[in-house]
Amino acid sequence: MKILFFSHYFPPEGNAPASRTYEHCVRWAKAGHDVTVITCVPNVPNGVPYEGYRNRFRSQRETIDGINVIRVWTFLAPNSGFARRILNYLSYMVMAVMAGLFVKRPKIVIATSPQFFCGWAGVIVQFLRRLPFVLEIRDIWPESVTAVGAIKVGFVIRLFEWLEKKMYLSADHIVTVGKGYRDNVTSKVDVGDRISVIYNGVDGEQFSPQPVDAEFRRRYGMQDRFLCSYVGTIGMAHGLETVLNAAEILKEAGRDDIGFLLVGDGARREWLEQDAADRGLSDLVKFTGRLDKSEMPGVISSSDTLLVHLRQCDLFTTVIPSKIFETMAMQRPIIMGVRGESAEIVERAVAGIQMEPGNVDSLLNCLDRLSSDRELYESLTSNGRRFVLEEFSRDTFAADYLKVFATLVPDEHDRSTVSVGAEVEV
Repeated sequence: MKILFFSHYFPPEGNAPASRTYEHCVRWAKAGHDVTVITCVPNVPNGVPYEGYRNRFRSQRETIDGINVIRVWTFLAPNSGFARRILNYLSYMVMAVMAGLFVKRPKIVIATSPQFFCGWAGVIVQFLRRLPFVLEIRDIWPESVTAVGAIKVGFVIRLFEWLEKKMYLSADHIVTVGKGYRDNVTSKVDVGDRISVIYNGVDGEQFSPQPVDAEFRRRYGMQDRFLCSYVGTIGMAHGLETVLNAAEILKEAGRDDIGFLLVGDGARREWLEQDAADRGLSDLVKFTGRLDKSEMPGVISSSDTLLVHLRQCDLFTTVIPSKIFETMAMQRPIIMGVRGESAEIVERAVAGIQMEPGNVDSLLNCLDRLSSDRELYESLTSNGRRFVLEEFSRDTFAADYLKVFATLVPDEHDRSTVSVGAEVEV
């Protein structure tokens, strides 16, 4: 089957949407399908092209692990500032549509959020080329941006809400990454049975237990501390002021046995780093900046626990951060500062403990429990890997996706049911 995939993000970017798209596409390619991804020049989160790439008007083509990749020009912008980011999103939509119209005719089109206008690139191309269309929902737009105050103008919100519903109704099938997203979509539009849930998962070979990297811990002054790491986007939605507040309380109490590592970049990183310095917390809270995706297994294995955190907000109860699966696969306990289905998954796995989002006392209590109760710590680390490999395997979900495609392209049914797991070991 020839598959055309629109994704604003793709490796070497290492964020969750880039990883999910790659992990599915590489399995489809190894199963014999012809997969083309239309994306941008890698530039997240600073809006600067990665080394070896240039943001040119002429599309750039490369092959990554059997996946045909077309990179289009976009108006580059850092992951901050609403107006510039909208220009980035709109420019991708225009250029991706132009590229999508000249790709050799595919059998099916798929487009993924969280970038709202990426979904619309898929809508436009499927309409003009009369192709089956699958829309993947990883984020609820515009609610996710209004929740953090990025949009405040009423008519703009109403316009985006109208576009959101039209986009849902244009899809032949919708795939969401969790039940909360599915319920949100179906509360707004009647899509009947044209909607499925296909979760994020984990590659158990890439994310497998490994020894602590003593040099990594030494680099950040965390040799003898119980290390709590946050890995991912450092943005407005993540409420990481709570980490600084916890560190300040520990410092005032004269404790230096617990340290924090914030791994990643985003709109709030510079502000948080300056705030930590102003409060005299730079010895307890370290910022790594953006690290390559390939370094994440080492980061996780060198941490004692991983913090997963979002601000307290009803919308965020629908979010299932992909890092929970990677953390469980590497046998590290999770401090779960997100409510909803993701918290239920961690609880079902018995692989972490819950904290109240934004509550510094709750975070400190979790840290004290994990650092002092060895029996609790070891029981949590032993449970997660088995659970995610059984229930959240990338192989299984890639194969489930092909079954969705087969319902929309019946003549490809036989090839769409190829066992992906037989091609890719996990």
